Amino acid sequence: MNTFGWLQFLFYLVALVLITKPMGLYLIQVLDVNGRTWLDPVVKPLERFTYWIMGVDSKREHDWKQYTLAMLLFSLVSCLFTYAILRLQHLLPLNPQGFGPMSTDLAFNTAVSFTTNTNWQNYGGESTLSYFAQMVGLTLHNFLSAAVGIALAAALVRAIARNSAKTLGNFWVDLVRLNYYLLLPICLVFAVFLVSQGMIQNFKPYTKAKLTEPFTIQVAKTDDKGQPVTTNVAVMVQMPRLDGKGKPVMTNGVAMMVDVPKLDEQRSDVLPGTDGEEPETWLGRMERHGGAVRGRSAHGLVG
Repeated sequence: MNTFGWLQFLFYLVALVLITKPMGLYLIQVLDVNGRTWLDPVVKPLERFTYWIMGVDSKREHDWKQYTLAMLLFSLVSCLFTYAILRLQHLLPLNPQGFGPMSTDLAFNTAVSFTTNTNWQNYGGESTLSYFAQMVGLTLHNFLSAAVGIALAAALVRAIARNSAKTLGNFWVDLVRLNYYLLLPICLVFAVFLVSQGMIQNFKPYTKAKLTEPFTIQVAKTDDKGQPVTTNVAVMVQMPRLDGKGKPVMTNGVAMMVDVPKLDEQRSDVLPGTDGEEPETWLGRMERHGGAVRGRSAHGLVG
């Protein structure tokens, strides 16, 4: 780690220490159904309305079985909800790129990952998911699954603090208050900051940038250890042998090394749409045509 990296680490550590006590005191109020915060004048009416819509009695607490069951049921429903969105995104709105449904196994893996607040993304978001799937299917869990994790930690602390009590709080109350008084306000502040810095957010199809001065970049291929990959490949070809009249006579195939042809943006036999600017290495192919063997640029990518 360089000096700048250590400075970043030190800055993060100092900031963490400075906010620990005030954040802890604020969380005490958030995790208390009767707690008071500076957001009460704005958020309290919304909180009460949410309890009314959900049919939740905020004064009634759960024992450990009820709390656990509520958490598991909520996680199961939210997981199935996300899975359905990922599988049906081609039928849902805000999909200007026309992305198809995510595969069954990948959709299940992603839904479970975000539900458990793991957020493992085994795909390219901008090339796989629609705006709707990203916002409603995944971003939703950045709030809900995070709130579930904090709520479980709070229930554990209550269990330790309430030595002889039989209740751990109300899961639904914890879930609502953590989102309304903690996660959403933090997100709002950060979102305003990002907007102030000019970050773009829209629902338009992707824009393809046009370079005023196009150029070609050659990127060296490396293996998983970072070592350069040779540009020669071993292929099986038919070696030509000339007879007395100079005509080729085909013999048994032997292995030989064939140099991979370099890309040229003026070539007409590269894949359509690459315009000779892709950094990939292309496989040289020996093709028999009219009894002769000649090298051509293949339309196959060397992985």
